[in-house]
Amino acid sequence: MDWQSIFAPSVPVLEGIVRGTVTFLVLLFLMRLVGQRESGGLGLTDVLLVVLVAQAAAVGLHGEAESVTDGVVVVATILFWSVTVDALAYRFPRGARLLKARPKALIEDGKLNRRVMLREFMTVEEVHSQLRLHGIEEIDVVDRAYIEPNGMISVIRRDHAETDPVEPPEIR
Repeated sequence: MDWQSIFAPSVPVLEGIVRGTVTFLVLLFLMRLVGQRESGGLGLTDVLLVVLVAQAAAVGLHGEAESVTDGVVVVATILFWSVTVDALAYRFPRGARLLKARPKALIEDGKLNRRVMLREFMTVEEVHSQLRLHGIEEIDVVDRAYIEPNGMISVIRRDHAETDPVEPPEIR
C-alpha cells in the first residue's frame, strides 16, 4: 500500500479551498433564489452542508481524487463557510437578510398573499393542504400563516391559538 498516494494532496491545497468556497457560495445564492419551500424541513445551509460534504467526501472515498487529503480540504472549506455564514448572520442582523431566509406571510387576516404564493410556486390547493395538516379547513379562521425559513408552514388562528401539525395516525 502506497501511503503517500493516499494522503499526499494531488491538487494544490489552495485549489481545493477555492473550489469549496466557490461551490458553497454559488449554491447558497442559487438556493436563496429558488425559495424556502424547496428546502423541506431543513434550513438552507443545512441542505447545502449535507449535499456538499457528502459529495466532497465521496470524491476522496471513491478514489476520483488522488488522495483522501483532497476531499478533506474541500470538506473543511465547506464546513468553514457554513459556520462563517451562520456567524455573519448572527453578528450582523442587517446582512442576515441576504444570507438567511426570513419567514414570509402566506396568509394575512384570512386572505391569501398571492405574491408570496407566486414567489414560492404554491397553489391554492397546496395552501389548503398545509392548513388541513394544522386541523384547519377554512382560511377565514387564520389570522396569519407563514412559510418559515425551513420550508414549513406555521399557522396562527384568529383566536390566537398556535396550531401544531396533526400527527398522522399510526398504521397497524
